[in-house]
Amino acid sequence: MKQHLSFEFSAPRNPEETARLLKVHNKLKVFSPDFFSVTYGAGGSTKEGTKHAVLDIQRLGSRVAPHLSFGGDKPEKIDELLREYQKAGVKRVVALRGDMPSGQITKMTFARELIEFIRKSTGSYFHIDIAAYPETHPDSASVESDIKFFKNKVDAGANSAITQYFYNADAYFRYMDNCASCNINIPIVPGIMPITNYKGIVRFSKNCGAEIPRWMLKQLESYQDQPNSLKAFGLEVVTELCEKLLDGGAPGLHFYTLNQALPSASILRNLNS
Repeated sequence: MKQHLSFEFSAPRNPEETARLLKVHNKLKVFSPDFFSVTYGAGGSTKEGTKHAVLDIQRLGSRVAPHLSFGGDKPEKIDELLREYQKAGVKRVVALRGDMPSGQITKMTFARELIEFIRKSTGSYFHIDIAAYPETHPDSASVESDIKFFKNKVDAGANSAITQYFYNADAYFRYMDNCASCNINIPIVPGIMPITNYKGIVRFSKNCGAEIPRWMLKQLESYQDQPNSLKAFGLEVVTELCEKLLDGGAPGLHFYTLNQALPSASILRNLNS
């Protein structure tokens, strides 16, 4: 069976960013990914950029999966957006809890509720991806409660999952064992974050609760003023992580591109060499 491959883009905020994103798309399209996904922003703050990027990528002949969350939107707005995607031929969405805009309240806050809404609105038309957290969600009280919430999303109608990125393969395999013990059997694709910048990866990881192993963090710290050495080290360790995941039975890889082509492409070329 062909291993899964997908790339994630951040939603563009203006025409210039859109043009750059589409150039990156064209460079990564040569790897024949299963789809490209486009983020939605906190509280759907980039929803127009998301929609336009999704429709542009779709018109270029690639499969695409928009991220979607209730955020501050009313259900009617989400339904309208689903219908628009459906009309354009988009067949996949990534359903997330998302973050609320400051000062706004909505009755629908959980990803499970969004999945139920999508299924009620459009039946089985969309393939629904959800988020998974091998190192547990930052808001989770325990590993057990994290798995429980994940199972709720699966039972609501999710088809597959994409994980938060991580750098410890054992965390993924342990997570898979926990899911199996709860009769969760959907594909769970590891999320991969290339490393190209010391301050950026430390900040991202702190914000999302992704652990950088101490030995790795110390090495990155020593290279923070040597960009070429840092990129070479990052390429090496992330390639080894991907190899370990695929050799251990992971169904494929999902790359967080940060709207850059070279870091993800370099890892894939390493894997195919």
